[in-house]
Parts: sequence; structure tokens; C-alpha cells
Amino acid sequence: MAVRSKNVVEIIPSKNIYVGKADAPVVITMYGDYEDEASAKANEAVKRLIENYPDKVRFNYRHFPQTQVHQRAMKAAEASLAAAQEGKFWEMHNRLFERRRHLGTVSLKEYAREVGVVNKKFLDELVSSKYSWHVREDQIEAWDKGLRAVPVVFINDEEVTGTPRYENLKKIVEEKLKKPAKKRA
Repeated sequence: MAVRSKNVVEIIPSKNIYVGKADAPVVITMYGDYEDEASAKANEAVKRLIENYPDKVRFNYRHFPQTQVHQRAMKAAEASLAAAQEGKFWEMHNRLFERRRHLGTVSLKEYAREVGVVNKKFLDELVSSKYSWHVREDQIEAWDKGLRAVPVVFINDEEVTGTPRYENLKKIVEEKLKKPAKKRA
């Protein structure tokens, strides 16, 4: 009797995917939805912060698809995780926000190809929902924090109130960067 061994491949979850320096003093976490206009605007604001504070800001995006309103957001989130397995999360993440009005499965496959994903089983993995549980983990975590809508931004684990626009976020980032230096008397 032949015994087949299956290779177990660990999936990289979104909670372990960051952009920015590992020792950055400011960590921004955003819960969002790839079909959501406000999430796209918040993502642009965070991208500007990363550009303007390259050594000071680290960013982590968490999936919170609002599936009652956005039917394609779940598959888009799964597609970003599929791309993450090849180190292409951020490229796919930004492409999904750019093309948020066109997130059908065939389009997702095309975007993956455009950003450099070479996995020949990409479409099969999307159809079989290979990454859905990891998206659900983010959703459950958001619900456990009492979140109900998107986008929600946390800066150093503190929830940002109000609309996450660049100027608002920049002000908070600058306050966080000043805190350690406050000890002068």
C-alpha cells in the first residue's frame, strides 16, 4: 500500500503582513473593504503617510469585507492573500483599491497576473475559497473589537475617531512621534 505525503503549506495571514520598517515607532492598522470608497480614500491617506514618514510608520491592513453591501469584497480579500503567498500582497492590495468597481473573479485573476503572481492555481484557489478562513479571522477580530463599519484605523493600538483623512492621521502620527521626546522638563 503506497502512502502519499501531502506537503502542508502554511498560509501567511494578513496580521503578519506589514509595509514599513519593523522598528518604526508608529504602527497603523486599518480594517477595510476593497469595494468601499471610504476605505480606498483612507488607504490613500495611509500611503501618503508611509511616503512622508518612511522610517517612522509601519502599516498593516486587515480585511473587513462588508459582505451585505459588497458582494465581491470577500473574494477580493482572498485574492490579496493569494498574492501575499508570493510576496505580492501590497501590489495586489493597491491594485484592488484602484480597480474597486471591477472585482469579478476573472478580473481578480488578471490583476494577479499584472502584479506578478505566477501561481497557475490562483483562480482554482479563489473558487475553492482556500483563503476565506483567514479573511474570516480578520472579520471576527474586528467584530470582537466592536467594529461594524469600515474603514477603521488604529494608530499604536488606539482607534482613530472621525474620518481617517490624511491631515487627521498626520496630526496623530506627529503627536505619537513627539511623545517619547516629551520627557524634557
